[in-house]
Amino acid sequence: MDSLLDQVKFPQDIRGFDTEQLKQLCAEIRSYMLECCSHNPGHVASSLGAVELIVGLHYVYHTPEDKIVFDVGHQAYAHKILTGRKEAFARNRTEDGISGFPRMEESPYDAFGAGHASTSVSAALGLAEAAKCRGSREKVVALIGDGALTGGLAFEGLNNAGNSEADLLVILNDNNQSIDGNLGGLHNHLMKLTTSTAYNRVKDKVWRSLGETRTRNFFQRWIRSLKSWAVTKTGGDLFESLGFRYFGPIDGNDIEAVTRTLAKLREMKGPRLLHCYTLKGKGFAPAEADPTRWHAPGKFDPVSGEILPSPHPHDRYQDVFGQTLLELARMDKRVVGITPAMATGCGMNLLARQMPERFFDVGIEEEHAVTFSAGLAAGGMRPFCNIYSSFSQRAYDQIIHDLALQQLPVVLCLDRAGLVGEDGATHHGVFDLAAYRSVPCVTLIAPRDERELRLAMYTGLQQETGPYIIRYPRGMGEGTPWADAPLTTLEPGRGECLQEGSRTAILTLGPMAGQALEAARRFEAEGGAAPAVYDMRYLKPLDEGILSEAASRFENILTVEDGSLKGGLYGAVCEYLAGQGFRTRVRGIGIPDRFIPQASQRQERHACGLDADGILTELKNLS
Repeated sequence: MDSLLDQVKFPQDIRGFDTEQLKQLCAEIRSYMLECCSHNPGHVASSLGAVELIVGLHYVYHTPEDKIVFDVGHQAYAHKILTGRKEAFARNRTEDGISGFPRMEESPYDAFGAGHASTSVSAALGLAEAAKCRGSREKVVALIGDGALTGGLAFEGLNNAGNSEADLLVILNDNNQSIDGNLGGLHNHLMKLTTSTAYNRVKDKVWRSLGETRTRNFFQRWIRSLKSWAVTKTGGDLFESLGFRYFGPIDGNDIEAVTRTLAKLREMKGPRLLHCYTLKGKGFAPAEADPTRWHAPGKFDPVSGEILPSPHPHDRYQDVFGQTLLELARMDKRVVGITPAMATGCGMNLLARQMPERFFDVGIEEEHAVTFSAGLAAGGMRPFCNIYSSFSQRAYDQIIHDLALQQLPVVLCLDRAGLVGEDGATHHGVFDLAAYRSVPCVTLIAPRDERELRLAMYTGLQQETGPYIIRYPRGMGEGTPWADAPLTTLEPGRGECLQEGSRTAILTLGPMAGQALEAARRFEAEGGAAPAVYDMRYLKPLDEGILSEAASRFENILTVEDGSLKGGLYGAVCEYLAGQGFRTRVRGIGIPDRFIPQASQRQERHACGLDADGILTELKNLS
């Protein structure tokens, strides 16, 4: 069979295909996606499930004049492959390759950038209203997953759009999954009928009694009609009440149903919502069976589905967090865990399995996660709220208003701090140090290794007032033994001298300490004066004793941090020295004032000078 995908460069190339050709194209896109992602890891299950929806959209709509706005972007791989980036997709998420998410600067087909959840409806409404202001006849579609629909921003957009006359279609891709399984009232509402025990008991009994294929097909069509009517009377009412015309549900993996329905909806006006059921991981049995594991599985065998082991010479920070949280929860009945839909990624699934009554997954709702944690603390509990650093930006107001202002003892754990690798600029956790350092009543620590993460969590549990923020990177630790380390506190505002030296003092924050020690060793081996190395440990409160000592004893101070150079450790040190009248020369290594594109963590750190090579170069410049 001739390859259809090889004939497709842009969406207009598929608009003459018939239904059978579209089915073949969808199958070829899945095969190509699996081939590329098997050796160049990416987000697999979400994109497999959305193939028919994306092919159908590009078949019916006149992209790029018509606009498709994706939510998150995990589901957009078929979109990239169809829009002039098939060959480039082989370098997806790599240095100098294309982004794993839609980016406006990458292609005119990417109508709006997407890396975080729940943004599509608001952005699409803006595009639709802009088209109206310009007198343009272009169409706008927002494709949002049911997981992203749990976010408050999605409902703000729906509420505003439903009260408008915007020519906007929202497609709800309902697959019962975000990364882990979906939770919450809306999800339960949408799933009420299809998970009904009585419904499935009757269906299974009748199904077994029907032996003849034609009869079975008739029954299946009748069930779909009944389900469509019932969901319209339940789930559809929610969207109708917001001002949308509700359509569906339809099978979002049936390309014929998708194209037929989209063709009708394209000609309608006003805000409307199409509800589609899809299967996350569609077309690849291992991903269908375990969509959580296959959200971002790493390298795998595309034939057998075997996920290839990743080298883990050291424990991962998320595993240290998860095991320590469980240990603390066993020690103190007040300890509870809160996550906005990242239980597996952050390691809180251990607590969920062992102590489900002490575990809360609130869905993709970072703002709610923080204020909910504040309420738990006000009620006498000791919440450990784990949010990826980049996503914590969404809860900035809640961290200030609901935690810090009320001085509530919440341990806020910012996973994936610093440079995160292939997810790129939308996911780097590089702004937290500068953002939260300015907030009163906050304690902010960056442990340098696995042992210190464990001790920081214990210290946070002991703190009686105010938020205690712990930030730590993605991936493997430094190889420091930690599991049997005695639980002792790390005194706030107290750093540690790791190496004595002369002329230059290196002040580090977090795991950069190991790179600084390596650079210091190499600098001395090449004939330079061995610099002193200090682990500041806390950005707030700062160890002013170390700062005064460094400014008094050394000619140079070099700060090293895996966060924004503006406003972080470098800024804090310069502020203190200027305020005290010191004239010591200060240089800083950190994230420069630009967005860092995707690459491996090692490549990104090297590009920013955040490795032993970069620190060594700066030491030579100071000598």
